[in-house]
Amino acid sequence: MTLALRALAQLATWPDLTPAVPSCGLGQAVSSAQGEIAHFHSERDVDLRLTDRAIRHFAKDLRGTGAIRIVPGSQWVTIRLDAASDVDLLLTLVSVALQAQQSWPDPADRPVFGCNDQRGAGFVSADTSGY
Repeated sequence: MTLALRALAQLATWPDLTPAVPSCGLGQAVSSAQGEIAHFHSERDVDLRLTDRAIRHFAKDLRGTGAIRIVPGSQWVTIRLDAASDVDLLLTLVSVALQAQQSWPDPADRPVFGCNDQRGAGFVSADTSGY
């Protein structure tokens, strides 16, 4: 079982999450009452929707790990699942995302833009940018 499938299986047991069709049309997703929370693009890459305020609040910590990519102006962070500890990190951040969407919601008039992969800013794009 891949790390992504293991994470998705664990998230499927959470009472606040339901399986969903990803907004970008690629992979598998989970949603809460507030909308899409995460979607899995591949066996390694997951986009997680945090609020702007949560990203700003945790930016220093998020940047401290090589497993997370923050894209300026995006409500999404991309998490690369390379080890079991990255799955633990993802599960923790999904919990943060659920709390943030209730406690620190983005303004109602702010549209949810496409995920980082849709914007060409996921890890796949990042991996080739240095060549």
